[in-house]
Amino acid sequence: MAVRNGRTVRDLRRANRTAVLQRLYFDGPLSRFELGPATGLSSGSVSNVVADLVADGLVEEAGSVDSDGGRPRTLLRVAPASGHMIGVDVGETRVRVELFDLTLTELARAELPLEQQRYEVEVIVDHIRSGIAEVLGAARLAPERLLGVGIGVPGIVEHTPDRGAVVHGQTIGWDAVPLESLLRAESLLPDSVPCFIDNGARTLGQAEMWFGAGRGAGNALVVLFGSGVGACLVTPEVEQGRAVEWGHLTVRVRGRRCRCGALGCLEAYAGAESLLARWREEGGRVPGGTDEETALTAMLAAAYPADGAAPDPVALAVLEETAEYLGAGLSDLINLFQPERILMGGWAGLQLGSRFLPAVRRHALSYALRHPAGKVTIELGSLGPDAVTVGAAILPLADFFARGGRRPDPDPESPPPAWHTALRERTPR
Repeated sequence: MAVRNGRTVRDLRRANRTAVLQRLYFDGPLSRFELGPATGLSSGSVSNVVADLVADGLVEEAGSVDSDGGRPRTLLRVAPASGHMIGVDVGETRVRVELFDLTLTELARAELPLEQQRYEVEVIVDHIRSGIAEVLGAARLAPERLLGVGIGVPGIVEHTPDRGAVVHGQTIGWDAVPLESLLRAESLLPDSVPCFIDNGARTLGQAEMWFGAGRGAGNALVVLFGSGVGACLVTPEVEQGRAVEWGHLTVRVRGRRCRCGALGCLEAYAGAESLLARWREEGGRVPGGTDEETALTAMLAAAYPADGAAPDPVALAVLEETAEYLGAGLSDLINLFQPERILMGGWAGLQLGSRFLPAVRRHALSYALRHPAGKVTIELGSLGPDAVTVGAAILPLADFFARGGRRPDPDPESPPPAWHTALRERTPR
């Protein structure tokens, strides 16, 4: 049955369930009385929706609170065990896989190093499959109980009708890799469990906006600083976030060769891979036989010795130059998008941390136009090294919200809103 604006009764019920679930998820526990003004629904609609969600096992009681002279009001919350998601971070040094309950509490994790194989497609696909099997086994969870799997990858992700998500990762040697199709082949996941693949900087940004240092900001940039650099832009026009290939902004004409093949990209000066290469070229003592994270730790210890010894002048000079390049790159983002907040995450950004950030901030503000520079704050992200996996797990979670807390509907003629609709409808508080 259709209602006046073209939406069916089924659509309205789903929207009402979504509204109640999201308010309980982000602002709960709440009473039925509080859910009315929080969702804009009538008391009768709230009672009906809550009854449905309790019957489905999605909502449970969470104590009570005194009312003004009346009976105590029962508090409600989303039931953590009513759904599970997997988040995957295809990172520079490892593939990290984490299993979460519905409230994004970690239940199990697997970390599979890339070592010298780097981004060989077969290795990445095998690591993702093995990691999913490992976390499901550790939690003794059947694959059918998953709401979905979210995967953050480097590169541009194109969603195609015939091959699913296709990854264009020029810097890692991936040319239109049909990652979703490859994962589905011989997968332990049933076809009913959806798979969501997106750019890693975007999943990082979404995690910080929902649960981290981006909460409350309507216009923000979240920067991923790892082997390379990337960014996620969140504005009122693109509230679900948009990946920005910021690392391939040209900062020096006829400059260093970037791993994408071009000359003078920001990533050729500011990514951890190039930072360590420049230290080595200048005569720095880069530890041999170690991964980038270990080598960067050694570089930081050399530049900022904890025992009061004299710093390594080469390491210190390269880090200071890198801070200026990063700051100059951020100034372009400030001038272009005028964000109110910039957050720096990624394993290298977190490793460099508060010791490095003041110099980056100083250079960014000095290169940017005065007016937008006066309105922006530049800080570290707050979710730590798991931010990309948390953001990846948000993809199936948002799809679940968009469906009103129901699993994928087999009826193809009544598709629910896409997962990015739920991302857009979520207002960080």
